[in-house]
Amino acid sequence: MKPFLKSFFVVVGITAMISLAATVPSSTQKPGDEHKAKNLKVLPKDISHHDLDSIMDNYKAALGVKCDYCHARSKEDPKKLDFASDEKEYKLIARDMMKMTDKLNKKYFKEHEGNDNIAAIQCMTCHRGNEKPEFQLRPPRTRN
Repeated sequence: MKPFLKSFFVVVGITAMISLAATVPSSTQKPGDEHKAKNLKVLPKDISHHDLDSIMDNYKAALGVKCDYCHARSKEDPKKLDFASDEKEYKLIARDMMKMTDKLNKKYFKEHEGNDNIAAIQCMTCHRGNEKPEFQLRPPRTRN
């Protein structure tokens, strides 16, 4: 075999082994655990990373905030967030708001039950891109 081909096959073999090793999870980590959410109390515990990110993106847009509005900084690395921490009061408030909208939707918008893509009341309904909802007081209705 020519030296060029021999070198080529050695490089290809080493590259294949490195690629394969990079895809095998470590023995201490189970497949799928790398993005397993912790401390979920309202959202489903088996929610996918993609679905959780989508929901959080909607919350950020509805309130016009960033992740650190509700999530505390990590004690070990302040450049990162500790998503499982309940240290920030706004996270606790967000959970209460999630329960409230879910209760309202189940009570008053029953026709939407079973359809996960439709929510009659969402964060955006009241917040409209603001941290705190801005309400306009209207005079009481009079009966004619």
